[in-house]
Amino acid sequence: MQEEASGQKKAAVVGVVGRTNAGKSTIVNRLVGEKVSIVSPVEQTTRNTIRGIVEDPRGQLVLLDTPGLHKAVGPLGRLLNGMARASSAGVDVLLVVFDASHEPQLEDDGWMRRVAKEAPAKCVFALNKCDRSPFYATMFRDLWKQIAAEKDAAGKDSQPACEPVWVDVCGIKPHGCDALFEALFGLAEVGPALFPEDIVTDYPRKLAIADVVREKLLQRLHDEVPHEVGVVVNDIAEKRKTGWEVAVTIYVNRPSQKGIVIGPGARLLKEVRLCSEPELSDMFGVRVKLELWVKVVPNWMKNNRILAEMGYLGSEQ
Repeated sequence: MQEEASGQKKAAVVGVVGRTNAGKSTIVNRLVGEKVSIVSPVEQTTRNTIRGIVEDPRGQLVLLDTPGLHKAVGPLGRLLNGMARASSAGVDVLLVVFDASHEPQLEDDGWMRRVAKEAPAKCVFALNKCDRSPFYATMFRDLWKQIAAEKDAAGKDSQPACEPVWVDVCGIKPHGCDALFEALFGLAEVGPALFPEDIVTDYPRKLAIADVVREKLLQRLHDEVPHEVGVVVNDIAEKRKTGWEVAVTIYVNRPSQKGIVIGPGARLLKEVRLCSEPELSDMFGVRVKLELWVKVVPNWMKNNRILAEMGYLGSEQ
């Protein structure tokens, strides 16, 4: 308390977890104040752990945006679920995001039971989409009471369930963000900043470019195709006069998907390029020109080399 009174700043690594489509990336972008995570209504949009860095007069928060927990199908789905679960370990504060515009789902129950079992010292439950009606805040609170009571009744040798800080929030609007900031900084400890003040993410640029391209694809594709699309940045040629020329490969599983991704007369691929280039140019402060190629690789989601290039196996370029 004496250190806080002297004006020393705080710092914390915050693991942002929850089921897929709960709104984790939207909340991270809102708190950072810039877009660091791609957003779409498609499950598995976030496939890497992305660090968003918040600089505030109170100190610094490093937000780890993670893949959402979902019913895994195939090796990539299981890999993403493993990344999501691992992200809750070793953080200073655990932020669990729930989509409270729907009744609690199986994955929500699972995250609550994980929190009850592991009893993290510092935890925030964010009930997202509080602008919706109905808003099932009471059902989520009652579910937690039930799970915590079961945990506490399990035996004297087990550690009592922690008591999370509850916050109602709307990721697409400012509502609730001040309360969420207060909760996170309230749990942070006094300490030095973990990153320089002038950066909002340390996400590798190849992965960031690939994510933007994939976001634009997800916005235009439907049904099963988005889950079977992967994007790799093969090369960034930095031209002194013309900016960056970026070679990108889009992987699909089947020849029929290649035609869907390219679109009639290559229109869909052209739309993706034209929408991605201005956003990337603004993001990096340099003119970005994309060359997009679609490649069929059956079962690419089982190919460790491709998965490593996408950053899913810890190989960041």
